[in-house]
Amino acid sequence: MDIIKSNVTLDAKGLACPMPIVKTKKAMTQLEGGQVLEVQATDKGSKADIKAWAESTGHQYLGTIEEGEILKHYLRKTSDEEAAEKKHPHFINNDDLQAKLTSNGNIVVLDVREEAEYAFNHIPNSISIPLGELDRRLHELNKEDEIFVICRTGSRSDFASQKLTANGFTKVVNVMPGMSKWSGDTVSMNCNI
Repeated sequence: MDIIKSNVTLDAKGLACPMPIVKTKKAMTQLEGGQVLEVQATDKGSKADIKAWAESTGHQYLGTIEEGEILKHYLRKTSDEEAAEKKHPHFINNDDLQAKLTSNGNIVVLDVREEAEYAFNHIPNSISIPLGELDRRLHELNKEDEIFVICRTGSRSDFASQKLTANGFTKVVNVMPGMSKWSGDTVSMNCNI
C-alpha cells in the first residue's frame, strides 16, 4: 500500500509544541466518528505528543510515517459522540514549584521535553526523560518520590503525569504553565558561539 487514505489532511509543518496538538484538537472536532485525520508535522516531538494526546482523548492513534523531514501522523476519531479529554488531577503552578525548590532542594523534577529543549534551558538538578522515551525509562524513577513533571507548556507533562500514575506512581504533580513561563533558576549546556 503506497498511500494511506485519510478524510482530512492538516498542515502543522513548521509549528512547535503545543501548536500541532492545538490544531489537531480543533481539526478532530470537525470530523465525524470513524473518519481519519492525517497530520503533517516537522516537529520531532509531535510523534510522542500526538500519540499521548490521542490516548488521553480516546481517539485512535494509527501510526506515523516519516517522509524525509515530514512526519505524517494518522488518527481515527472515535465513534462516540464526544470523548472527554483526561487531565491529570494534581497540578502546581510555576511559582509554587519555585517556592518548593527554594525551601526543599531535595525534590524530583522530571523534564519531559526533547533533549535539545532541555540542553539549552532547564531547572537545575532536574531529570531529563523525553515523553517519547518515558515508557521504557520508568525504571529510572522511584515510585515513592513526589515527582513534579514539567515541559514547555504543561501539555506533554500532563500526558506524562497520567502515564506515571497509570504505572503505579502515586505522588505525581503536573507543573503548569511550564518552562515557557519559568522565571526561576535555569542552567544550560556550555557552548561557544
